[in-house]
Amino acid sequence: MRVTVKTGKIPPVRRRLIFNQLVDVSRQTRLITVMTDRLDTTFAALADPTRRAILAMLLEDDMAVTDVADPFDMSLAAVSKHLGVLTAAGLISQEKRGRVKWCKLEPDALRDASVWMKAFGQLDGIDLDAFERFLDAELKPSA
Repeated sequence: MRVTVKTGKIPPVRRRLIFNQLVDVSRQTRLITVMTDRLDTTFAALADPTRRAILAMLLEDDMAVTDVADPFDMSLAAVSKHLGVLTAAGLISQEKRGRVKWCKLEPDALRDASVWMKAFGQLDGIDLDAFERFLDAELKPSA
């Protein structure tokens, strides 16, 4: 005869999880993290004057890598590294056409950075001259 001994452990209760995307903190945290990473990468790429000059050149038209490197006093390998940073940040794209590698500016790449910066522009500038006139009128001793 076999004897089974109950240990007194209660099986875990299965709870039904209610998923509300509006209150999903982990999802919001992931979105903020992705947004912050994207902004960090974008601003890091824009921090270098050579990369900003490359972006200005690409505003005109698509360019071959050799044409991009031409005005700079650095090696083609150094320019390629700058192009790699811009590509990793999503600011440009590169494609090979035949034997030539072309660079193209990505027009929507700065959208997140622009939206982030515009948030600070909502504060109106202070008209210091008008403020000075106001203070003069308020603080003028009454006769």
